[in-house]
Parts: sequence; structure tokens; C-alpha cells
Amino acid sequence: MGYGQHQSFYLRDRWLNKAIRHLEIDERFFYDKEAFEKIGLGKNMVQSLRYWVVATGVVEEVFNEDRKKVHKITELGRLIFEYDRFVKLQDTAAILHYQMVKEKEPSTAWYWYFNYFDETIITKDNLLSELILWVEKNESKPVSERSLKRDIDCLVKLYTAGQNTSDPEEVIQSPLNKTKLVEEKKGIVYKRTTSVSDIGLSALMYVLLDYKTLHGVSNISVDDLVNQPALWGKVFNMKRSAIVNALNELTQNPIYNLTFIRTNNLDLIRIPEITPYEFLQQEYRRKVGVTK
Repeated sequence: MGYGQHQSFYLRDRWLNKAIRHLEIDERFFYDKEAFEKIGLGKNMVQSLRYWVVATGVVEEVFNEDRKKVHKITELGRLIFEYDRFVKLQDTAAILHYQMVKEKEPSTAWYWYFNYFDETIITKDNLLSELILWVEKNESKPVSERSLKRDIDCLVKLYTAGQNTSDPEEVIQSPLNKTKLVEEKKGIVYKRTTSVSDIGLSALMYVLLDYKTLHGVSNISVDDLVNQPALWGKVFNMKRSAIVNALNELTQNPIYNLTFIRTNNLDLIRIPEITPYEFLQQEYRRKVGVTK
């Protein structure tokens, strides 16, 4: 599992665009000794950015034919770079968040906080204590408390940086700030309940389609959407009523043919036959003309 790999820097606006632009030219850009000068960031920030591009799913770290590590832009990364490279759309921010929390690695603290930690109001100190307990139960090797504290600090900053404009250190926003999933006031961390408008229908459908691809399922229950890790209720802290509202809206889209079957015993969703990337490309093409 992954802890403390972000060098204590939260993801900044425009960082993803900077990284993809350089990786298009050189897949080993992050191993270039002059990378920090070329991209205009400090050395530790470059290491942080290397973590964030992988964590958000826009890049994957693999070995090339020479058994050297390279960073390849993913299908998702190319779509975002082409249509929303500065993450102006709510849906894009929500998708980047989902990519971070859908699996245990490399952002284990995020995975735990959104999928397994149920408290919505807690002090930052107690949040750290809860993470320490979870790690002790679930890790075979010890993890330093310092690394876990950095993760909690960075997790909160990732969603809140820019909310407090009186703090000069928070002037630079994170692209995930617009999800408003987390708030912090006077040392208290709040996990916010979200609605369809907070996340975006396109992002919600993308999650369904990606879940279908990863798990090989065609149907999913409302109970699963509410309670299962890596699905709407956990990832976006959505209540059942908001989930049902989103499903009702998605059934009205004639192109993607999501079917919501409501019975006395079990409410099922039949997921459309389209890949998450085909769907996302169509959505971006439809939306970009409005947002540009």
C-alpha cells in the first residue's frame, strides 16, 4: 500500500497539463535530471507531480523494452488533455477524485477515508489516530506516523486549498477543490454529503461504466451503489435519495440506455454497453462547445 509519496504537496491547478505536455515528448521525463528546470517546478514538486499523475489515472508507470520505467499517458489522460486540460468541468474533477480512491494503491489514505471510514465530522488529530489504527490492523509492515500525518494533511488540503482566501498558503487551488467533498474549519474535518449537481451526471456514469469494466458485471443494485467501495455512495458520500435521483436522470438519456428496474425486493441497474472512454469522449464533445 502507498503512503506519503506526494512529498507533502497537494495537486495544483495546471500541474496535470504541465506533466502530460512533457510526457508527450519524453516518456522518461520524470527521470530527467533537468526536469525541474524544464517544467518550472522545484525538485520535490516534480517528484510530487510524478505521484499525482499516476494517482489520478492520467498516466501509468510501466517498464519499456529496455526494462526502464516510463510514464505512458492513459486513454483517460489523453481525453482530459484534449478536452479539459485545466479541469474546468465539475465532472473531470470528480473523475480524477474517483481514480484516486477506487483502489488501495497508490493513495491508500484516500482509499480508506472515502471507502471505509464512515464518520463525517472529526478533528484532524482524531482522523490521524483512526488512520493509524486502520493501518496497524491492515498492514503487515509498520508505517511511520509521520508519513500518515503527511497523508492526512495532504488529503485535507487537496479538497480545501483555496477555500480560505485569507491564508496566503492556500491561494493556489487544487483542481479537486471544486468537488467540495471535504471542508475544514478550526481543526474539524467535514466529509460533505453531495448531490448530483456537485458531482455531475457524466462522472457518475463514468464510474458505473468503469466499475462494469473492472468487475465484469452488467447489472448492479442500488444497495451496492450505496454501500460498496468504489461506487457512488462511498466515493462521493452520496445518500440513497441522491443516488436514486441520479439514476432517474440517467434513464432519461436515450443514447446510453441505462435501465433502472424497480421491484419490491431489489432495485437493479442495467449498465449500458459502451466503454467508459467512448462515453467520456462523447460527453466531452457535447460539453466543450458550451464551456470554451
